[in-house]
Amino acid sequence: MKENLNPFAIAQAQFDEAAEVLQLDHDMRAFLREPMREFHFTIPVRMDDGTTRTFQGFRVQYNDARGPAKGGIRFHPDETIDTVRALAAWMTWKTAVSDIPLGGGKGGVICNPREMSQEELERLSRGYMRNIARYVGLTQDVPAPDVNTNPRIMAWMLDEYETINGKREPGVITGKPLELGGSAGRTPATAMGGLFTIREAAKLKGMNLNGATAAIQGFGNVGSFTHSLGQKQFGLKIVAISDEFGGIYNANGIDFDVAAAHQRQTGKLMNCPGTENITNQELLELEVDILIPAAIENQLTSQNAGNVKAKIVAELANGPTTPEADNILNDKGIYIIPDFLCNAGGVIVSYFEMVQNGYQYYWDEAMVHERLDKKITTAFHAVNQMSEAKQVDTRVAAYLVAVNRVAEAVRLRGWV
Repeated sequence: MKENLNPFAIAQAQFDEAAEVLQLDHDMRAFLREPMREFHFTIPVRMDDGTTRTFQGFRVQYNDARGPAKGGIRFHPDETIDTVRALAAWMTWKTAVSDIPLGGGKGGVICNPREMSQEELERLSRGYMRNIARYVGLTQDVPAPDVNTNPRIMAWMLDEYETINGKREPGVITGKPLELGGSAGRTPATAMGGLFTIREAAKLKGMNLNGATAAIQGFGNVGSFTHSLGQKQFGLKIVAISDEFGGIYNANGIDFDVAAAHQRQTGKLMNCPGTENITNQELLELEVDILIPAAIENQLTSQNAGNVKAKIVAELANGPTTPEADNILNDKGIYIIPDFLCNAGGVIVSYFEMVQNGYQYYWDEAMVHERLDKKITTAFHAVNQMSEAKQVDTRVAAYLVAVNRVAEAVRLRGWV
């Protein structure tokens, strides 16, 4: 039977498993397995050549029982509404497992930003905000950057929102430039949070991180910061990294500065001096202590999970492991740090950014990382304790913690 790789179907299947363990009643299950609201819209953009192209955009507010919806905006040629729904669901569970007073949302536009000029991207970004401005805000829904979006794009969206509403409201967007009210430590936050969870998992496994080997799939913002910080602050030996074109390997470790300089110069990691080229598939199956999927969904499947040799899989990507692969990895005794725990650092620091915007006093990076460490470490141990108490795998345990918190908020509000 062919594996179902629809990301929202996977998110629902994961939820269903947790709902069964929690013995949620039928009405609560039906409510929590679907988005509360979603928006589909078109964005006409005047291109540099004078033509007008129409782009498809989405915003999903999955659940806001615990607070305003929160979630990034993706610009990607393969974006789909089911991907956005899944990401919004995972963001709901992510904010809940982190115990921050936010809900879950996500947005996306079907486009290829690599084929667009900065002027075209600005017009697209402002057009996106014009479509959602009435539905977002500090008390409704707070967007942020995600795949192929960045602080500059967030600045355009913030400016458009404030222009439409005629007032300053910096907390409506997170991941902003520091000069516009962004938070110190926000850019590396997802990677740093993931490394804190890897540190805690290594303690459980009796593994010394200093010198431990790791392979990182994905060399965007998250993957590159994981390489840099993992190498310099945690002593990890990063032996393999990859981008969309392929990967590189060196058993003695890959120096971050050399690899990053090569990628900037050539546009890809392959053929980096002192390394050998490998495929993304080969990277996933290397004999390393820690495997870090930091790219896109559905990378570990029933087809390759049996070949994974890592002791810890740290899911810095959203949805990189299918349910069938989960079963295989768990049967092999591999410790999985589930995505909406492992990569929660970004939304935790986004929440810190909203707090700082609210009282107009800003923390330094050391304080941000200290508070991130405390928050995500507490979440990690809540999940691990649930796993041990209920004798379930770590992903189900993370869902148990998160779904229970959201369901309780829904009950208290009298929605179900």
